[in-house]
Amino acid sequence: MTGQRLPGLTSEEAAARLVEHGPNTVPPPPPQPVWRRVARAVGDPMVLVLLAAVVLTLATGDLADTAVIAAVVVVNTVLAVRQEVTADRAVRALSDLAAPHCRVVRDGLERLVPSADVVPGDVVVLAEGDLVAADARLVEVAALRVDESMLTGESVAVDKVAGTGAPSTGARPTDRGVSAGEPPADTVLAGTVVVHGRGVATVSATGAASALGRIAALLTGPPVATPLQRRMAQLSAILAATAVALCAVVLGLGLLRGEPLETMLLTAVSLAVAAVPESLPVVVSVSLALAARRMATRHAVARNLAAVETLGSVTLLATDKTGTLTRASMEAVDRWVAPGAADRDLLRAAALCNDARLGADGPDVGDPTEVALLRIAREEGLDPDTLRRAYPRRDERAFDRLRMRMSTTHESLTPGGPDLVLCKGAPETVVVPAVLDEPGDVLAAARERSHELAAEGCRVLAFAQREKGPPSSAGVAPGAGADPETGMRLLGLVALRDPTREAAAGTVRACQDAGIEVVLVTGDHRLTADAVARQVGISGDGSVMARATPADKLAAVRDWQQRGHVVAMTGDGVNDGPALRRADIGVAMGGRGTEVARQAADLILADDDLGTVVAAVEEGRRVYANIRRFLLYGISGGASEVAVMLAGPAIGVPLPLLPAQILWVNLLTHSFVGAALGSEPVEAGSMHRPPRRPDEGVLGSGLWWRILAVGALLAAAALVVGAVVAGDQQRSATLLTLGAGQLGVAWAVRSRAAAGAGSNPALAWSVAGAAAMLSAAVLLPPLQTLLSTTTVAPAGWAGATAAGLAAYLLVRGLRSEPR
Repeated sequence: MTGQRLPGLTSEEAAARLVEHGPNTVPPPPPQPVWRRVARAVGDPMVLVLLAAVVLTLATGDLADTAVIAAVVVVNTVLAVRQEVTADRAVRALSDLAAPHCRVVRDGLERLVPSADVVPGDVVVLAEGDLVAADARLVEVAALRVDESMLTGESVAVDKVAGTGAPSTGARPTDRGVSAGEPPADTVLAGTVVVHGRGVATVSATGAASALGRIAALLTGPPVATPLQRRMAQLSAILAATAVALCAVVLGLGLLRGEPLETMLLTAVSLAVAAVPESLPVVVSVSLALAARRMATRHAVARNLAAVETLGSVTLLATDKTGTLTRASMEAVDRWVAPGAADRDLLRAAALCNDARLGADGPDVGDPTEVALLRIAREEGLDPDTLRRAYPRRDERAFDRLRMRMSTTHESLTPGGPDLVLCKGAPETVVVPAVLDEPGDVLAAARERSHELAAEGCRVLAFAQREKGPPSSAGVAPGAGADPETGMRLLGLVALRDPTREAAAGTVRACQDAGIEVVLVTGDHRLTADAVARQVGISGDGSVMARATPADKLAAVRDWQQRGHVVAMTGDGVNDGPALRRADIGVAMGGRGTEVARQAADLILADDDLGTVVAAVEEGRRVYANIRRFLLYGISGGASEVAVMLAGPAIGVPLPLLPAQILWVNLLTHSFVGAALGSEPVEAGSMHRPPRRPDEGVLGSGLWWRILAVGALLAAAALVVGAVVAGDQQRSATLLTLGAGQLGVAWAVRSRAAAGAGSNPALAWSVAGAAAMLSAAVLLPPLQTLLSTTTVAPAGWAGATAAGLAAYLLVRGLRSEPR
């Protein structure tokens, strides 16, 4: 720092520019009226089907079903609106990163102003610990080092150099901070943190034009529908069309037979209610809610319930490196001692040529790399504090980006003795003849070993020392005159690495066993990323994406989705926000993650452990399997009822069931029994099968023909039993057979893990209760009067029991692996 402070703007100039450029804040998303959000949610096909079901149940007087379906509509609408609101919060969270105050030079004086009042052209003063308020060009630096990880993903703090300054007109800086790698060495960006040194900079961009503002722009846009939402929308459209068509067919055929209009209208409406499994949203909601609760106990917090199921269909997991696959802490993992040097001298240099401090009772202070050097010295018996007292520092040349090394001068142990000069830096700037007085073979050996360690993903530092004559009697300061960083003796190399988590390799292997492709996406160096990928088992072309910026990550997610992948993306920084929101499911780290990442994500890992994602994937597959179980059960039952009503007249039974009887079977089978299926445990072996195809419909993988087969069996059994019993017991026997058959299906679709009823007691109790109520419909006089039923002969009971058993055996025999 030269001590020459730029004059800065005047108060009048700053006020004018504040009017011209606006406040230095992240622009909030445009406000959306509540009615518009609600209208979008109600326009969903599933909600439209539910609204139609409300009208139909009201028309039939089924007030209980009306209340339940209306409640589901309200819950679904609230969840959809909440999803949009949380997306807006992701943008607003960016403003939390803005420094509340900033030191600027105004009217020739240094003063503290709100960061919102900073304007292009302002001269800002930066010191250790400051949060940078706006994008700026550095004009003066003193050992300035900035943590840019929240924007770039780079885990190591970056050294900065002074440039030529930036135009005072506030010209927009390069977009490299967002789209083309790390920012220039003479540039600081809004939201980054000064971790060492001091600096003076001229503001070049504020608000929307800053790096944070451009990331906020990437976060805008409509929320992306989850695969479950898309599949349910497709199914809803099919069911709605089917219900309308069936209403028309049944109504028309009845009128042609001369049936009363009122009776046939009520029958057609009842059949439509039966054809639409209105319990489906309840089953989906219950399954998702229970899965979210189970995931919470495993340290995964779901912010979007619909996204829970998405995890089950993930085909590609894009994971970051630092803190997810690694521990987010540097560790000295290897060292090489130069020929003729001593290991103790190497460790002494690592401890003395160092600005960090090990905390006695509190946290360590300083750059993680330097903290790791102090730790390895202490582990080998050298106490850093004792060394500093024995070798007091008299001079230093700070590390900077151009020289890529630093040196310190330490006072001699003996009066009048030579000082000790120590040097630390990148091997390419230390292991050179200009610095070292070593034979060529020593330099070659050091370079070879350095390349080997770098290829293993290590950050390598070289250390050297020399003895320097004492200061002259004239008081010339140590370090004056000849360059102290010459004629030095090489001590050796120290390799440092952010170690991988113990469970990282197992987690990656578990994902691969489940058919999920794992890709490493990081802002770190390519060699480091490749090494970490090898250590955890990530391999293959395109499996590592290094030096990735926010725009790179966003583009990659879009590209993967266009290629048919269902993408899960993990992240923790501001730079991850756009990609987290664009991904089919964004996964944020709860421990070290920023609020921007958490608000943009669908799932938050409270323990920052990627293994928790595997557990969440298992829950997602469980949810989807349970939804398919209900669809087999619910739609086959509705189809059987429709088939009975359509086929009855062909065999001489004009009206096999009355409207009230249809609604009674529907109430028993589609309420508690259907909801209980959402609690089925995870299927054995579900995590050793590939995910379903992203383009597969919810009735895909053979489910639709199994529905038809089961529906045909139930309809045939009901018609046969009804024909055998005949007379005034015919409708009651048909009712009993249809109900028993559907309950047999419910018991058959259980998870393979459910060896006994105890695995899902809710299903056992609901099936037992439904069977009791079904029996009561033909046994109890009040229900006989309400439903127009009568007591059934033993042949009818035997037929119904046989139908239930046959349905159970058919479903178990037709089972495929749920995914």
